[in-house]
Amino acid sequence: MIRCLLLCCVFIGLARTASADPLMITADVAHQRARTGDVTLIDIRSPGEWNQTGVPKGAIAVTMHDDKGVEAFYKKVLAVVGQDKSKPIAVICAAGNRSSWAQKFLASRGFLNIQNVAEGLFGNGLLPGWLARGLPVVFSR
Repeated sequence: MIRCLLLCCVFIGLARTASADPLMITADVAHQRARTGDVTLIDIRSPGEWNQTGVPKGAIAVTMHDDKGVEAFYKKVLAVVGQDKSKPIAVICAAGNRSSWAQKFLASRGFLNIQNVAEGLFGNGLLPGWLARGLPVVFSR
């Protein structure tokens, strides 16, 4: 019982830390903010991954695995936000590793308001992820 209570306290603390970090956003908050238009949610995974799991509802699929390299990825993200590097965006991948890279990469290119959905679609060991939270996905036709 004590072990369970301790684990719960640790989990709550980690969840609060993630939500308090201005560079991170939880999947449920990202979903809500994308629905209200407060953030542009960008799924940076590969097309194969999108086909397997779908894309988070409200997200725009822009793969970081572009055959033309990272410059093409950058230009596509820039187009998504209408050339406005101050527009709030959130990036999501499978578990937060690639989205962390994308966040840093885009910041190095002048983007000013980027958040990382660090739990990704599948969770990261600390938070459950988009799918486990039961958040909606869409499949392309």
